[in-house]
Amino acid sequence: MDDYFVSVISYDDTKRVEAWERLLTREGILRDRHLDYTIGLYDRDYNLVATGSCFADTLRCLAVDGEHQGEGLLASVTSHLLIHLASKGITHVFLYTRRDNAEFFRGLGFSEIDAGVPNVAFMENRKDGFSSYLAALARHRRDGSIAAAVMNCNPFTLGHRNLIETAARQNDFLFIFVVSEDVSFFPYRDRLALIAGDISDRGINNAELHPTGSYIISNAVFPSYFMPDDESAIRTQALLDTGIFKTTAATLGVTRRYAGTEPLSRVTGIYNEVMREELPASGIEFIEIPRAEADGKPISASRVRALIKSGDFSAVRKLVPKRTYDYLNSDSGRASVKKIMEAASVIHY
Repeated sequence: MDDYFVSVISYDDTKRVEAWERLLTREGILRDRHLDYTIGLYDRDYNLVATGSCFADTLRCLAVDGEHQGEGLLASVTSHLLIHLASKGITHVFLYTRRDNAEFFRGLGFSEIDAGVPNVAFMENRKDGFSSYLAALARHRRDGSIAAAVMNCNPFTLGHRNLIETAARQNDFLFIFVVSEDVSFFPYRDRLALIAGDISDRGINNAELHPTGSYIISNAVFPSYFMPDDESAIRTQALLDTGIFKTTAATLGVTRRYAGTEPLSRVTGIYNEVMREELPASGIEFIEIPRAEADGKPISASRVRALIKSGDFSAVRKLVPKRTYDYLNSDSGRASVKKIMEAASVIHY
């Protein structure tokens, strides 16, 4: 390694970024749109020979020039990135890789989480990470007709309420998984409180809230950097997420998954399509609830955010429970409203 040195690649450094993108292209890796730290490994002539990136708690865009493979460079890049994440207090790390690379990363201490997707390995640097998550959930297993729904609720709307009420009414028990990473306009703790409060207000006593953690719809579930195009990447992400959900559902005895129909978001539309195709084979019925409407249009969190951004709070009032509307006018809610007002885009892709 004395013949190489590590340097951070600034996304404003046009020359270095162009060389970095050329390396990714040569190695068949699509540049990930979600990165917050990238390094290059250079030889003494300042040629880029290997690279790796991070986003949140994931490793991405790992590549070694074909002429330098077999020199242990990927291990050096991975080690540097793990040290960088550890310096930020992130010790639980995830990555996606082609299945033929999985053995290499097992040698670096990563373990595979089996999502049943051919040619793709989802890995974490803990042997018992996913198993511990499942063990904690297993204590909540119920008998009877058991359903599940996964929600972000950014923010909680009358559409979310309708889905919860329908699923709770049609089943003995409902597990509601709330996206727990704080990457939305509204903080997780506030989203969770709004859902819990509404459930209590409505007298729904056969539902239980759980965080998704790192295993269901999280930053760890974005493998697009090595996929040939966006739609293929989204579909692979949905397959991986659905595969993980199947194992989670088996742990809890879930036999139904509920979701709202999706006329607006391409990503959610593909998710629904994949679940429709994949879940029944594992004994899980996929039930799509028609979107609740207001003024002849589907209610969605994206629509609410767009109205907040435009300042039309009278229209927002028609789309959200009173508890959510009151929250938007609270100190905590105003902070989220400010973020929306300042954001370039608030519509879910």
